[in-house]
Amino acid sequence: MLKKAGGEITAPIGIKISQASFPRPFDTGLEYSPPARGDWNIVHMGLLIPQSHQIYFCAQGCLRGVVQTTAEMDAMDRLSWAYLCDEDYADGSMEYNIIDSVAEVIKRMKERPPCILVFLSCMHLFAGVDFDMIIDELEGRFGGIDFVKCYMTPTMRFSGLAPVPTMYRQMFVPLRECEKDGGVNIIGYNWAIDDDCELVRIIKSAGVTLRQLPELTSYAQYLEMARSDINITIIPEAAAAAADLEQRLGQKHLYLPVSWDPEKITDNYQKLCEQLGIQMPDLSQDMAQAKAALENAAGLLDGRPVAVDFMAAHKPFELCRLLLEHGFNVTRLFVDVISGEDEQAFEFIRRSYPEFEIYPTVNSSMRFFASSEQTQNEYLAIGQKAAYFCCTDHFVDIVGAKDMYGFDGIKKLAAQIADAHQNAKDRKTVIQHKGMGCQSCL
Repeated sequence: MLKKAGGEITAPIGIKISQASFPRPFDTGLEYSPPARGDWNIVHMGLLIPQSHQIYFCAQGCLRGVVQTTAEMDAMDRLSWAYLCDEDYADGSMEYNIIDSVAEVIKRMKERPPCILVFLSCMHLFAGVDFDMIIDELEGRFGGIDFVKCYMTPTMRFSGLAPVPTMYRQMFVPLRECEKDGGVNIIGYNWAIDDDCELVRIIKSAGVTLRQLPELTSYAQYLEMARSDINITIIPEAAAAAADLEQRLGQKHLYLPVSWDPEKITDNYQKLCEQLGIQMPDLSQDMAQAKAALENAAGLLDGRPVAVDFMAAHKPFELCRLLLEHGFNVTRLFVDVISGEDEQAFEFIRRSYPEFEIYPTVNSSMRFFASSEQTQNEYLAIGQKAAYFCCTDHFVDIVGAKDMYGFDGIKKLAAQIADAHQNAKDRKTVIQHKGMGCQSCL
């Protein structure tokens, strides 16, 4: 007997934060993906390695998304693929089919790339494919090319190391032990942090070399990241990459997480200065400027309701707390799971703002939310999902706190909030572009 998925077709009702439980305020089940595509996936991430080439082996349905993503990035010259058929499971030749396919791709290239990322899928893991044997054989045949084991395995989201942290880890596997030069890497982040940020200013004031993967243009520059003594990570998804590099290359891991709390930001910079052996600079002016920028933006909004989504920034509850404490009328947060790093801010809002509402994003009934009594452009949204669900063209187009870090990040966010309040965007066009900050041919 057929049963309607997701229950009755009704608009979902968010819950007040006073009713929410940590860490999962909503039940899991059939999932929905709203048409907001600015977040990055493993295709975008792998292409950060300059001069690299990606080869995907997966089922046709999965492959369709990979090819579309790469085409939208206008990077089809850096992608090759082969799809699985039922017969591939029958004769035990899957490993050699992969090896021969990679060899054929290399044979057809005008110029061999220095690095090839070989992606296997869930189906290969189910079949017990020997990935190590594949890589060993390829390295034996094609000296001078670094082959990297990569995984397109969405079925592993809830068991073992999830796909995104796995990808960050594998992206740095080609780095090899070499003489150190005292440099600092920022790893596991999709965008470069610019010179205006206190983090970059402090590192450069110490007279050391700063290396950020998104800024590098050659594979030789990428390999130079092995010369650094310190790896800084700012998001928890990069921890596995830093741990691997610390074990293999002896590079110290310094975790300075993205934060919207001025005290935690200051603590991060104190830890950095101690590690670099330099005196902590006076950041009081930076803090004051961030506070003034927030208050100015709040004044412009004049009580306009604000909605935030979890994809906009790491620690969304901490972000909401910052805004609430500086006069913003934040009433909605779209979030599915509360991270341990965000628990303190969650508890604060639950105590201080019990009417604050939270909504899921992947619950199947959310497919009706945007069309259910939502007033156009009533809200100012921070994040693409919040813009979609709240039906507003007045939104801050941000994913993963793109290049916003420290007090400089708060100032940038405040400026973008003010601009979003005064100037509408075409949300239907903007939020369909995959990989925010990547080149798009749409």
